[in-house]
Amino acid sequence: MTDTFDPVFVDEIPEGLAPDTLYVCIPYATAVHLCACGCGNEVVTPLTPVDWRLSFNGRVSLSPSIGNWSFPCRSHYWITDERVHWSTAWDDERIERNRQRDRQAKAQHFDEARTSQAASREKRRPWWAPRRKKN
Repeated sequence: MTDTFDPVFVDEIPEGLAPDTLYVCIPYATAVHLCACGCGNEVVTPLTPVDWRLSFNGRVSLSPSIGNWSFPCRSHYWITDERVHWSTAWDDERIERNRQRDRQAKAQHFDEARTSQAASREKRRPWWAPRRKKN
């Protein structure tokens, strides 16, 4: 079982992951580590506005918590200031509610992004449109 993670900033995720190591790959906006419970499963945490956030104050933290619900271990923990903080187990109903909330948040985020991009395109003058003269 892992109590702490040593962050390693990489350009690409290596083939074999070392235990107790949190690989942070900024070019691919991803953090990867072996499950803190020791089961050996790879945990991939995409770093996006609607997935996980990485913060660095001299030490690395990931939020929100990491719930490995698809793994046999079903481990649940936080990585805060490079330390593992174990959290409570969730039942299947709570896991499904959380997954549904995640899906809704992602749909809303991407709908808002598409709407914002469309509005931005409408405000721009097409390259072929004549310029308005200033008075």
